[in-house]
Amino acid sequence: MRATARDAVRVAGVAAAASLMLGCAAQAKDTTPRPPQAVVRPVGPQQTLEAAEDLLERDCMRRSGFGFWVAPPLTPGARREFPYVVDDVAWAKEHGYGSDRRAAVRRTADADPNTRYLRSLEPRRRAALVAALNGPRPTGLAVDLPNGARVSHSDQGCTAEAERRLYGDLPAWFRATRTTRFLTGERVAAVQQDARYRSARDRWAACMRADGLPYADPQESRAAADPERGADRAQEARVAVAEATCALSTDFSRIAADLDRSYETASRRRHPEVYADLARLTRAALPRARAVIARG
Repeated sequence: MRATARDAVRVAGVAAAASLMLGCAAQAKDTTPRPPQAVVRPVGPQQTLEAAEDLLERDCMRRSGFGFWVAPPLTPGARREFPYVVDDVAWAKEHGYGSDRRAAVRRTADADPNTRYLRSLEPRRRAALVAALNGPRPTGLAVDLPNGARVSHSDQGCTAEAERRLYGDLPAWFRATRTTRFLTGERVAAVQQDARYRSARDRWAACMRADGLPYADPQESRAAADPERGADRAQEARVAVAEATCALSTDFSRIAADLDRSYETASRRRHPEVYADLARLTRAALPRARAVIARG
């Protein structure tokens, strides 16, 4: 999960972008008072790249006459994901299925200065800001995914400029990121259809039933314990702890992880060039990203 300044702008601005012709927006300089910038202290390669992108977007947006604020990076705990089944009992005891973390992220987004700033603008100015960030129209970059679908995006705007400065070859970066993102989703779906996964899942479900929780799969257990559907925090934690305990005792977690690695290896063998491009572009971008962050 990545909560960035550009996410806040995109979410808050989507209605404005849909309702106005972007090319008609005014380009006057903004004079709204600006809150102080967050100090960016990324901790790993991915956060370094994300932080540098945000800083480059900030500079570009300011040159375009808009305010733009860089959010502090999410903590590693806020990024915790369980694609198949929760398998960390201690984490489940503290966070359940993570509703507390999601609520904290939502509160941060609601308080984000980009969100408040965007909402303060009149509609045409708001649409102009979204166009300045994302580009005026989704053309210039395109990739045909392995399932035949075509994904496109603007090669203009501050996001494209930031990615071009970091990664150099913007079309190759777009192709690599969109294709590998698709392949990740394809891999998860393939794992969940594997007979070995289904067999382990059924053993997990039997373990859950023995604990009085009659759920056929982790999707059902998470839905039943969702606070937005009326579950309280105690119920969420109880179901999540049971899910994690059963995931470990039935080997469901290990089997899912083994299958995930196996399918990822197969995916990399089928699409070596796209993974190689992603690794090459990321590796080359890191020194540039560190230099951007050092400048602030």
